[in-house]
Amino acid sequence: MAAAYKVAAKTMTMSFIRTSLSEAQLTLNKFIEDENNVKQIEQAIQLFVDSFKNKGRVFSCGNGGSMCDSLHFAEELTGRYRKNRAPLPATGISEAGHITCVANDFGFEHIFSRFVEAWGQKGDVLLAISTSGNSANIIKAVEVAKSKGMYVVGLLGKDGGKLKSMVDVPMVIDCPITDRIQEIHIKCIHIFIEGIERQLFPENYL
Repeated sequence: MAAAYKVAAKTMTMSFIRTSLSEAQLTLNKFIEDENNVKQIEQAIQLFVDSFKNKGRVFSCGNGGSMCDSLHFAEELTGRYRKNRAPLPATGISEAGHITCVANDFGFEHIFSRFVEAWGQKGDVLLAISTSGNSANIIKAVEVAKSKGMYVVGLLGKDGGKLKSMVDVPMVIDCPITDRIQEIHIKCIHIFIEGIERQLFPENYL
């Protein structure tokens, strides 16, 4: 009986793993097949590059796993990606003192917008990440960014939500499953970084 249970459990586990990998593959293939997605990535990279060339800064924000992605984007720019090069001015909005202060005094929906209001300048770029496209605190951050003359790249999901029409470059992962959306988001982030480096530090790709 125990042996049979172990076999059944192993079979179920293997099925789950293959299903998960297949779903990820299908989501990526669907994304690749839409040529507009490639063009949007190119546009996003150019916004980042132009801002850096003009002494601007890049900010990024998201909730939960999307905050982790926003931080990953920023640390790869201030640190390194594949090879050593000069750091780039990027900030993932996550400082605990700021977030808890603003959430307590103004409300959670203001935690990103207050930071953008304090530090954002015309010509800077905000990377706004929301798998639903409807996160209230991301929407407010985008509103403030636009009012300051910043550009906004949106990494979104599902149908793009309210943010789709608010950002300059909306990249929508057309999938109902949050973790599948996040998997494409991180791929886009890595392509952003490589694209930025290829223009600003071409010697790293010889």
